[in-house]
Amino acid sequence: MNHTINGSALQKMLIGASAAIELHKQQINELNVFPVPDGDTGTNMGMTLSSAATELRKLSNPTLTKVADTAASAMLRGARGNSGVILSLLFRGISKSLKGMEECDGAQLAAALTAGVEAAYKAVMKPAEGTILTVARVSAADALALSESETGFEVVLEAAAQSASAALAETVHQNPVLEKAGVVDAGGKGWVYVLETMLAVLRGAEIAEPAQGAPVKEQADFTDFDTEEITFAFDTVFIVRKASEDVCLDPLRAYLDTIGDSIVIGEDDEAFKVHVHTNIPGDALTEAQKYGTLELAKIENMQMQHDDLAAGRAARSTDDLEQIEQELEQQKEVIAAPEKQYGMVAVCAGKGLANVFRELGADNIIEGGQTMNPSTQDILEKINATPAEVVYVFPNNKNIIMAAEQTIPLTEKKVIVIPSKTVPQGISAMLLFDPDADEQANTEAMTDALSSVTTMQITYAARDSDFDGHDIHAGEYLALYGSALFGNDSDLDKLLRGLAEKVHDEGSEFVTIYYGADIAAEQAQTAAAIFAEVCPEVEVNVIDGGQPVYYYLISAE
Repeated sequence: MNHTINGSALQKMLIGASAAIELHKQQINELNVFPVPDGDTGTNMGMTLSSAATELRKLSNPTLTKVADTAASAMLRGARGNSGVILSLLFRGISKSLKGMEECDGAQLAAALTAGVEAAYKAVMKPAEGTILTVARVSAADALALSESETGFEVVLEAAAQSASAALAETVHQNPVLEKAGVVDAGGKGWVYVLETMLAVLRGAEIAEPAQGAPVKEQADFTDFDTEEITFAFDTVFIVRKASEDVCLDPLRAYLDTIGDSIVIGEDDEAFKVHVHTNIPGDALTEAQKYGTLELAKIENMQMQHDDLAAGRAARSTDDLEQIEQELEQQKEVIAAPEKQYGMVAVCAGKGLANVFRELGADNIIEGGQTMNPSTQDILEKINATPAEVVYVFPNNKNIIMAAEQTIPLTEKKVIVIPSKTVPQGISAMLLFDPDADEQANTEAMTDALSSVTTMQITYAARDSDFDGHDIHAGEYLALYGSALFGNDSDLDKLLRGLAEKVHDEGSEFVTIYYGADIAAEQAQTAAAIFAEVCPEVEVNVIDGGQPVYYYLISAE
């Protein structure tokens, strides 16, 4: 029985917890009860923990304080979505409680869990019951009560894990939406996995991440290649930022096998890194760009390198990719000198939407939204790159607001987050920005604008569901009016007409239809015609948003 733990033990436990969330992230995602394709709680928690695991693996002879600080710092910057931010806040409180300690016993663990809960609750404006906060609070309270008589670390952690599991089971009765769907809270389930896995690792269990979740190699290993008999001359290494998380690279592997050998592809959720020996490196790069955006590339002629070495000369080589990546990372940390008083950063997905925000004055765009929430670090980098004293941030998604707010103490610039929950809200807010007004007037005007716009969205059902009286089948069109499910149908025009009738009843004056990447311009004009027919008094505009996931984003004012 482990009465105390040290830094090395905590390091293993947290790395194990990261692996466990990666293993179970899809199960956690599927607990998101709303049937739209945005169930990403498991993904966000996994990526948040993964940022900590990556940094923790670099530590040697770690102290307890160093491990806790490293994990908290990495999670703060890597936090994605509300669940990821709350997870990072829990560990921030834990880290502060453990500061200066070389070992941790059960009483200190209980105090740390309590500090974590306090930190998380302070950051959430309106905490709701039946969430990860509830599960963490109840388990910390039970651990604290037990620690008055039992001070063994393992005993208290076991009690916390068991209490968290029991509290999770109760979330189905604490939240009306969860109760209607008959499921427990997704974030709470993730926290249970964290505690249970930390306990299992403490007791000797080995938790291995699935192969597809393995981190991208920092650098391919070329030491096994025979340079004396070179069939393919060009050693080609490159990194591609994925077009989407679910990109399948099997066709790329098959293609590369036809033009080269020594193929290694490593990937994570956001990018993949390719190593291949080939005589036509340009073709390899061109093919790979079908799966995303090329970021970095290194091409070296191995025959010339061999000749150089044979002649006693230094081999000609490009800079090592790892060095380039480090230099780029350092550049990202540079804070742009202020050239003006106000700057703006907006989050959106889709070239058309990005252009709209740029035309409204956005200095920087962060690609993200449903299913791809940017991290706190992603947002921070764009803020720092904005040449202004005051930077307004428009998250344009309710699941990104908290991550944006976490940047406020991380930069010397003044950051003001306008809590836009949708892209149309963000656009309406930016339309009211006045460069000649003072900071308070702009903030109030843009925040007030959020309530003046109604957002409608049409997407598809990711799974079968019986939600809020609607019998939903996977693949059907789903219409949302505000934050509520408006209807579902296999007929897209029928849903559009229903929304138009709702707009007519509400007496709106302006409607803007942003059509997505999967909608042709002709289809969008049909949608506009439906609104014009049903609402002849309304001015209707159509814009190519290019957004993924949502066929239409429609604003009414």
